[in-house]
Amino acid sequence: MEKLPMTAGGLQQLQEELKILKSVERHAVIKAISEAREHGDLSENAEYHTARERQGFIEGRIKELEDKVARAEVIDIQSLSGKIIKFGATVTLNDEETGEEMTYQIVGIDEADIKKGLLSIISPLARALIGKTVGDSCDITTPKQGHKSYEIIEVVYR
Repeated sequence: MEKLPMTAGGLQQLQEELKILKSVERHAVIKAISEAREHGDLSENAEYHTARERQGFIEGRIKELEDKVARAEVIDIQSLSGKIIKFGATVTLNDEETGEEMTYQIVGIDEADIKKGLLSIISPLARALIGKTVGDSCDITTPKQGHKSYEIIEVVYR
């Protein structure tokens, strides 16, 4: 069973979503199915079919979240240090073509939000950064931007 690296905050988000799905959403969809059954013929009952589809989605998401929570490997970023980039590092980069600086923190898959500067551990950029240090250059090819080169300016763990 492959572990999923994530921060404590990432695990908490998954657990909260799981709790809501189990305690609120699951019961709401069961009630909706029950009410739709009261309308009679199920073969032509759109409300019933919509509620059943929603139930399937909820149950599938519950299983997915339970799996992720079971495989979670919480990394305490506060205990990490050093100048080598690894999971949890906050990295400042300089785009060698435009001179633009950007800062990203490498986080778990479910925590990623590029607009907030949270970069998924499996993204092409994060994979290229892992193991590098300040002063190194990082070359990647992405579907949207093509070939890009970045210089690593700073690596911190916070």
